[in-house]
Order: sequence, then structure tokens, then C-alpha cells
Amino acid sequence: MRLAYSGGEMLSTLATMGSPGFLVTLDMALRGGAIALFLVIAWATLRRGRGRPAAWLGALLATGAAAYAVCSSPGRHGDLSPWFAPVLALCAGNAAIFWLFARALFDDSFRLKPWHALVWLGVVVWPLANLFGTGIMMRWPVDVVVRVAVISLAVLALVQTVRGWGSDLVEGRRRLRLFILIAVALHIAVTVSVELVFGRDHMPIGLHLLNSAALAAIAAIIAAVLLQADIDSVLPAPVLAEAAPPGAAPAEDEPVDPGLLAALERLMAVDRLYRQEGLTIGVLAGKLGLPEYRLRRAINRGLGYRNFNEYLNRHRLADAKQALADPTQAEVPILTIALDSGFQSLGPFNRAFKTDTGVTPTEYRRAAESRNGA
Repeated sequence: MRLAYSGGEMLSTLATMGSPGFLVTLDMALRGGAIALFLVIAWATLRRGRGRPAAWLGALLATGAAAYAVCSSPGRHGDLSPWFAPVLALCAGNAAIFWLFARALFDDSFRLKPWHALVWLGVVVWPLANLFGTGIMMRWPVDVVVRVAVISLAVLALVQTVRGWGSDLVEGRRRLRLFILIAVALHIAVTVSVELVFGRDHMPIGLHLLNSAALAAIAAIIAAVLLQADIDSVLPAPVLAEAAPPGAAPAEDEPVDPGLLAALERLMAVDRLYRQEGLTIGVLAGKLGLPEYRLRRAINRGLGYRNFNEYLNRHRLADAKQALADPTQAEVPILTIALDSGFQSLGPFNRAFKTDTGVTPTEYRRAAESRNGA
């Protein structure tokens, strides 16, 4: 058995590995692996997500990523069969699915609306029109508009990711933010930009290979994270399920220090720290002499809140409801009550109050006056 190559054989092997045919084969292998992993991720997300909107969107996102691995493969794509339409629709609409997934995962109050389907349809119609040969004139400008829309949706998903990061109390979800969403968003933005410069049918094989390697790496890391993630704690509760009310502590193996919860309650109920302008979880942790992660864990695991602003608003709304029901404050403007309770303006106060009680602050005050006068 030969244990070594001669110099000529090594050069020949290296030349073969650097040949276009070998690079295409390697690209196909990486894409095949990425497709398999993304489909497994989609199945696992659906199975463990228990019908939650974020789970359905996550499964669609993974399936769309598998479709993208097919659509972005080397070769010309101008003469595809109409039977390719479902794969193309999944691929083209994945930017919209990614944006909706970011909102569903990181905003516990998010609900899917009919107009969200129109956003998905808006980025799908043009590629499908081209596939069926019904594209309109001025093809290049429309292509640019569609690609800019795709990048814009990726940016919106990033904004959603960053905006709520500081107030997120769910440890697993905070970790998922930085890798899954930012990596996928950057991948979408970079690949669309490269296609704009080179054109989809004229990209060098080296860029295709980098693209497939990035897809395979993202899929592998997401699969590894998904195997270890506590999906029930990361995903928002189903809308129709009997979810635990805010303030109900979830079951956890590691108990939270009761003394810490008592100190936190004193700051809220006695000192009314929630009224402080610009109060953040970092400021509150400083008051308690704790690192932020311990306070996040206490509020999440000990009190059942998933978002710090939700926790503050629960105290602020209780304060406001008490003031609105107080006959001695009947002449105090609602704006003053909102500001005294810790809200920064009237708009967010009205929306939070209506969501919590089902009525406006004015209606709540009138109902309280009727009860007091009875």
C-alpha cells in the first residue's frame, strides 16, 4: 500500500481540486447537506413548537432556506420549468417570512394579520411572472426594486432583533438573537448585493462555493442550537392556549432567591421606582447590587415575565387604574396620570391601557365614577 504521493501526483491532485468541475461538485455537496439540515430543522421546529405562530414561521423560514440553496445554485436559471414555481415562491418570499419570524419570536404581542400575506406576495409575484414568461417591460429596474425590498425586509428584521434585546428577559431567546437572525440577515443582504453586482447567472464559482459553505455552516449551527434549546421557553405562548397570566412564575429546576424577589417588590410597591424616567434593567440591577443576568433570571423565572417593559407596565397600569378610580383625582388630566405613572407619553399609555383592560382610560374613569356614585 502506498503511504505517500509523489510531488507530481500532489500537484495533479491540487490541480484537480482547483478545477471548475471539482468546485461545482463540492458546491453541490455542501448545498445538499444544507438542504437536508434545513428540512430537519423545519420538521423539528414544527414538532416542538406545538402550533405556535413563531414555530410555523420558523419552519417556513428553514424550508425557504432549503429552497434558496436550490435557487442560488450555479448555472443559468432563465429556462426553468413552471413546475419549479413552488420552490421559487418559497425562495423569493423567504425575506418576508424572515421578517415575520423575527417579529413573532421577539414580540410577544405580535399577531399575524391578513396584510402580512400581501407583503409576502409582493416579493413573490415578480419572480413567478418571469418564470411563466409574463414579465413586464423594464425588467432591470423592477429587479432592482424587488431586491431592494428584500434587503429592506432583512434590515427590518435586524431592527426588530436589536430593538428589544435590552428588555428581553428570556435567556435562550437573547442568545438566539445574535446568531440566528443576524447571521441570516447578513447572509440575505450580502448575497442579494453580490447578485446585483455580478448577476445571478454570471457569479464566479468561488462566490457560489462561499455561499453554499455559509449556508451549510448556518444550518449546522442552528441544528446544534435547536437540539439544546428549550423551545417552550423561547417561543411565545400560543394565542389560543391557556397561557399563564403575567406574574405567574414558570416551573424551573433552579429556584429564585425569595429575598431578591422581596427586595424587588419593595422597590416597586413602596419606592415606586417604575415611575423613574428612563428606568432600565441595568439601572434596577444597580439599585439591587446585582449583575443584570441575575435580575433578568429573577423576573423571568421568579415572576413569569418575558419582557422587562411588560413587567414595568404592569406596575404602571396598576398605579394609573388606582388614580383613575380615585374620586379625589377626578379633575386630574389623564395625561398627568399617565406621566405620573411612569409612561413617557399619552399614546403608549392609551395603547397599553386598552390592551390590558379592553377599554380606554376615559371609559375606565367613567365606569369608576358610576360605581362610586351608585
